[in-house]
Amino acid sequence: MQKQITFDTIMTMEKQERVHFVNSIAGFKSVCLIGTQNNLNQTNLAIVSSLIHIGSNPPLLGIIFRPGAVERHSLENILLTKFFTVNHINESIYRQAHQTSARYDRAISEFDATGLTVEHKNDFFAPFVAESQVQIAMEFKEKVDLTINNTVLVIGEVKAVYFPSDCLEEDGFLNIEKAASITCSGLDSYHKTVHLDRLSYAKPDKTLTSIKIN
Repeated sequence: MQKQITFDTIMTMEKQERVHFVNSIAGFKSVCLIGTQNNLNQTNLAIVSSLIHIGSNPPLLGIIFRPGAVERHSLENILLTKFFTVNHINESIYRQAHQTSARYDRAISEFDATGLTVEHKNDFFAPFVAESQVQIAMEFKEKVDLTINNTVLVIGEVKAVYFPSDCLEEDGFLNIEKAASITCSGLDSYHKTVHLDRLSYAKPDKTLTSIKIN
């Protein structure tokens, strides 16, 4: 039997129940760690599940930040320094990654608090997570204020991507499952993935075929 929950019911839910429900209906999401530092070289690390693809030419990714009722150290650092990193989470670090969502004081680095390792690459300003298998260097390009709920969309340009060499397919597809990247649902549920299929480009007069991945 199918259950229905309407807008009116959602809006009468207790706050945490509503947060869990609405966050989970979006399905499986990308989950990653955002690495930043300020001009005093104080590092910051924050888990996000709102990373989205904006475009490929130029290569752009976006992140949604929630309203600023509390300090948002990652957002402040990005707007101040213009640089940040995106680091995929894998099974070996998901608990430490989740812990970065705790509200640490500005003077406390989540790297230190969770035991994750700061890694610097090629003089890029923002820190990477050494334990991450897929690391992306990003440069801030645009901030979009979403007035509907006072959230902020931050758009960055991909400057460099680091990953295990055997994860790149001949056609440019990055096999993130081979890199052990995980996914999430809701705010606190983490999942490993199992590859189902990769399909050919869809055209009205052409039968779909499976694309082999290594």
